[in-house]
Amino acid sequence: MDVMISLFDGKTIDGIDADTMIKSTVLTVISGATDTTNVVLIWTISLILRNPSVLEKVKTELDIQIGKERLVSESDINKLTYLQAIVKETLRLYPPGPLSGPREFTDNCTLNGYNIEKGTRLITNLWKIQTDSNVWEDPLEFKPERFLTTHKDVDIKGQHFELLPFGSGRRMCPGVSFGLQMVHFILASFLHSFEILSASSDPIDMTETFGLTNTKTTPLEILVKPRLSFTCYENF
Repeated sequence: MDVMISLFDGKTIDGIDADTMIKSTVLTVISGATDTTNVVLIWTISLILRNPSVLEKVKTELDIQIGKERLVSESDINKLTYLQAIVKETLRLYPPGPLSGPREFTDNCTLNGYNIEKGTRLITNLWKIQTDSNVWEDPLEFKPERFLTTHKDVDIKGQHFELLPFGSGRRMCPGVSFGLQMVHFILASFLHSFEILSASSDPIDMTETFGLTNTKTTPLEILVKPRLSFTCYENF
């Protein structure tokens, strides 16, 4: 906010005053982050509940690294390697935006043998890339362990083209670092603080509805109960 105020410094651009530009920029960041964060967390919890062994492993990690006498703090996240692997695997299978934003070619070019004219718009199928059987073993299976073994060095911030949930290059998602930080912290806090259980004995429906983000068609209904010392909840 301070940077934007100092940059605009009361200027008017294309007839729009500085206050309006600052407010619209902040609103874009907050609204975009809220929707995508919510979507990622819902898919993550859905996948965890469908895979009880994963839930037990992440709870064990949380208990070892944090214990049950205090809440999760931001400094704990780097130690939660399995939880981070769960988030990566969720983003691989259920990226918030399965298709990239459109990109327009500024010049005629040849790409992988295809002649592409200037002005052509390209939309990349990120989901297809992230479930390519030539790269990923059992590509449609939820296996967070792959990011601790065979793909432990794969980055999620646009440096490895087999995993691009936030895009890549100059026009990738500008909030990727903040978004990941929030997802890791919220997920860790939730799983550490509460036992979770599906509200129904039926398998969780994983049907997707495609829109601005890749949302779950049916609501996720769960039961929760405290799993920490009651003193931990006093400052919730």
